[in-house]
Amino acid sequence: MRKGKVALSILCLIVTFLACNKDDGGNTITPVEDRDRNEQQMADKDSIVQYLNGHYYNASAFDNNPNASIADLIITKLPDNGVLPDPTNNEILMDAVELKSVVYANTDYEFYILNLNPGGGEAPNFADQVRVKYEGFTLDNEVFDSAVTPIDFDLLSLVPGWRKAIPFFNTAVSFVDNGDGTVDYTNHGVGVMFIPSGLGYFSNPTQTIPAYSPLVFKFDLFETSLADHDSDGVPSYLEDLNGDGEFTFHSDANTKDGDDTDSDNITNHFDNDDDGDGVLTINEDIDGDGDPTNDIGANGIPKYLDATETASKQ
Repeated sequence: MRKGKVALSILCLIVTFLACNKDDGGNTITPVEDRDRNEQQMADKDSIVQYLNGHYYNASAFDNNPNASIADLIITKLPDNGVLPDPTNNEILMDAVELKSVVYANTDYEFYILNLNPGGGEAPNFADQVRVKYEGFTLDNEVFDSAVTPIDFDLLSLVPGWRKAIPFFNTAVSFVDNGDGTVDYTNHGVGVMFIPSGLGYFSNPTQTIPAYSPLVFKFDLFETSLADHDSDGVPSYLEDLNGDGEFTFHSDANTKDGDDTDSDNITNHFDNDDDGDGVLTINEDIDGDGDPTNDIGANGIPKYLDATETASKQ
């Protein structure tokens, strides 16, 4: 059992590494020196605010239009005189975005979202699967990645900004399969995220993205599905025990402040025996309702997280 867990942990690290470098062409890129995250966050915020104050978008295209998409979005740089052209139809980005705050890598990060249409369906959780169309570009308006047809992503395989921003949007209310390989979605989420480098690639440049680059992603959010990365019957987002929107290890062996119940260096969302008692989590649904999270012991702890329940299960 232990050897299997170690092998799974190594495999997950390899998969994560490959996913985070999916657009680097497979070539080796020399990493640059890490900067102080707090200082870089402040510098990135200044750059993003300058961009938002210096650009506008065609706001009227999204007024009362639940079936708009990112294909309708036009972002334009303000003229040198700083005057917004046609204010009836256009709006400066800074006046339209929402400021969001999160903690990531022990750093207080701020990012902005432009909510063009919230969508009428359900909101993804930070660890779920999503179906989207998107385009990513730098503050110099250099496009580095895009998908013009819907594509499925595991939010955990993307840069952190995605799993921080996407849960603020909802999926489509409904869809119709046209039978020709295309699908029509009704009232789906449409937005833009403006994220600092610390929620992007930070000090890890790619072939097309310099290190410490704030990034912009515009996206259509069509569908979502619950992810269960270790197939243990517990949705992955529920295995974020400390509720920080990330999967982290304990800070030390005696402090249970992370998401690794049995301290085996495998976070619970990749661990099919979360409490390390030799009984697979999926088999700890003692009350048979199909949900191990609802099977609470006398001490108030779900049995799949409580190694002291071993005797009663054997």
